[in-house]
Amino acid sequence: MRMIVAGIAATALLISGCTGSISRSTPVPSPSPTATAMTGSAHELETAYERVIKNVLPSIVQITTKVGLGSGIVYDTAGHVVTNAHVVGEAKELEVTPATGGPPRKARVVASFPAGDLAVIKVSDASGLTPAKFADSSKLRVGQIVLAMGNPLGYSGSVTNGIVSALGRTISEPQREGGSSVATIANAIQTSAAINPGNSGGALVDLSGQVVGIPTLTATDPELGGGSAPGIGFAIPSNTATDIAAQIVKDGKVTNTRKAALGIVGRTVVGRDGSGIGVGVVRVSPDGGAARAGIREGDIIVSVNGTSTRTMSALSEVLAELKPGDQTKVEVVRADGSTDTLTVTLIELTA
Repeated sequence: MRMIVAGIAATALLISGCTGSISRSTPVPSPSPTATAMTGSAHELETAYERVIKNVLPSIVQITTKVGLGSGIVYDTAGHVVTNAHVVGEAKELEVTPATGGPPRKARVVASFPAGDLAVIKVSDASGLTPAKFADSSKLRVGQIVLAMGNPLGYSGSVTNGIVSALGRTISEPQREGGSSVATIANAIQTSAAINPGNSGGALVDLSGQVVGIPTLTATDPELGGGSAPGIGFAIPSNTATDIAAQIVKDGKVTNTRKAALGIVGRTVVGRDGSGIGVGVVRVSPDGGAARAGIREGDIIVSVNGTSTRTMSALSEVLAELKPGDQTKVEVVRADGSTDTLTVTLIELTA
């Protein structure tokens, strides 16, 4: 009620001033210290936004392939650019355009790591490209202000703002045809900064102008027909991105995924109602933990360490919380309908 009254009072005072009804002898109230402080804080925040955008945009590029476009972050002075694997897809030819303007430049894929949805490409002409500064994402705090920078819907150099909504999320991307998951991201950053198509592979930055994550996904709402859920986006932490990028730049491939695996190829098995009932084992790697534990082709994995694994996404999310070398209890349903619980020593997921 007080807020409404104050608003009306302020409007009345403004109208009176316009009509000249406030005489020179009438004392005009000075702004309160609180209002002055709020105005000052807003100006400082606005200035910080402007500074960050000015400093970071030269490190953002648009990546265009024959099937779509996305964003990327300049990684070093040699012209390496880190982005999402789903941005480059199966492309052999790419064009990179600086967010600050200029003609497109040819680029090639150095290596892609679909399991982590990361890739590194190299621009043929690196002149004028400014490498970004990457932060230690382990120091992020919930509530921190962040900006998402990229090229949503082809609008080059667009910026949205929000906060770090949550940390440590484990999320899976939409599944490919056949039921295998494209990627599972551990320790994902949840943000309220708007992430739209084309933002993928861009930069989530803090107010010091350092990259804290790579915007990758938005949540979808089934009640909206699978449309994006406003204010719920996810980014790959910068520590994960720089670890994978450094391996690719150095060796031309990912040499240590730091991800755990059972050592199988699987797909979601659905029941009569169309919902997942487990992960069917299509192939078992001869030297993997699953093979050594006795998991066979045709088995259906229904739980890991007591957690239900009705889909490939569910299995990937459970494994994302574990490390290579960990021992896990895997419950399977055999081809004859019997069940068995096996102890599997997890191996490292190969790139």
